[in-house]
Amino acid sequence: MAIVDVVMPKMGESITEGTVLVWRKRPGDRVERDETLLEIGTDKVDSEVPSPASGVLREILVPEGQTVPVGTVIARIETEVSEAAMPKSAPAPSQPEAEPALKPIEPAPVASAPAETDGHRAPAGQTPPRRMGPSGRFYSPLVRSIARAEGISLEELEAIPGSGAGGRVTKRDVLAYLERRRAGLAPAPVERPVREPEPAPSMEPAPAEPAPVAPTYGDRVEIIEMDRMRRLIAEHMVRSKQTAPHVTSFAEADVTRIVQWRERHKEEFERREGFRLTYTPIFVEALVRALKEFPYLNASIDGTRILLKRDIHIGVAVAIGQTGLIVPVIRHADALNLLGLARAIHDLATRARNKQLKPEELEGGTFTLTNVGSLGSLMGTPIIHQPQVAILATGQIKKRPVVVETDYGDVIAIRHMMYLSLSYDHRLIDGAMGAAFLSRLVEILESFDVHRSL
Repeated sequence: MAIVDVVMPKMGESITEGTVLVWRKRPGDRVERDETLLEIGTDKVDSEVPSPASGVLREILVPEGQTVPVGTVIARIETEVSEAAMPKSAPAPSQPEAEPALKPIEPAPVASAPAETDGHRAPAGQTPPRRMGPSGRFYSPLVRSIARAEGISLEELEAIPGSGAGGRVTKRDVLAYLERRRAGLAPAPVERPVREPEPAPSMEPAPAEPAPVAPTYGDRVEIIEMDRMRRLIAEHMVRSKQTAPHVTSFAEADVTRIVQWRERHKEEFERREGFRLTYTPIFVEALVRALKEFPYLNASIDGTRILLKRDIHIGVAVAIGQTGLIVPVIRHADALNLLGLARAIHDLATRARNKQLKPEELEGGTFTLTNVGSLGSLMGTPIIHQPQVAILATGQIKKRPVVVETDYGDVIAIRHMMYLSLSYDHRLIDGAMGAAFLSRLVEILESFDVHRSL
């Protein structure tokens, strides 16, 4: 018999911790190698984790909902392979890091230095500490960044009860503390030095259940805590609005030629490829052509510098049920033909809904497309996916009577019409450029070659 440690995997270069979302197996269950053992979540993506070995799940060390650093042992599997034949598991990085963190026994300067208390930054010439405060409690980079953004002092962090391993404060603990503080159940940091006697009574109910909040909303209101994905989306949307002054321009396109072409090819395409031919790859192909002519929409802003991207990586928004949204990226979309785009979009969308995407497949996008028409919307005002400077929403395709110019004069005809909504960062894109880009995109869509093949 041998014991195999299951560790929190590293899902990307910038990922330092993960959250256990769901255990698919329970202690005592048989598990096969590469069978899905659990689901984890990071700041970028939710993923399924396969079992590293076949055997029996003997112990779960990290329960559902808990966040731990990458490399932490989260479970143990008992196998029938001899211990000598098993590959040695890599030690968790959190264990060797604990020793250097404890060597500098200087709690007083850390607690009193303004840079540590307010900004969580180490003095010049030193690396940021992995442990902070006199208690030696571990604070992850994510927790420290939230504390910095919300103005939570080191003293407040030390007072927050931790639900993590060994009493460690997790992201969920910090967010719960912020909710209590906004509800008046915990004092804001600016009030503590001024009115010390007043906050003391309000600190007593802090660990209590949210029963005092119920009268605020009434008995007819159901309170539902946001799930992890919805919290991440909310944070990103607010940050985008705070970063970029949004402007949205609209245009209308006659896509009758595209609709007729798809109707002729969709059955044969589905028989050959095994999935439906949608309008999305056609829209992406048109976007690529327009972006080559308007490179400023394929850019980002870094302070006062404009970063023009030579590669075109198109993010395509994918709805996950009715409450989630994820944006996988088609890398080098300008190097793919229409068939290649259709295959790439189908592959990314399928794996996104099955939680099989890798974190790097959600990074590096230079422009985003969201097809709100597939959900029945005529148009929208999409929010820019930072750090990009523009996003396009394609609306529902509807048949309407419109005036059509012909060699024999104007006629009223039934055409398939679609609205395009372009939101862009006004720091870089002016209305004239946004309108010109939309006009060119309409021209490309309306001149679609109906004789092309797949």
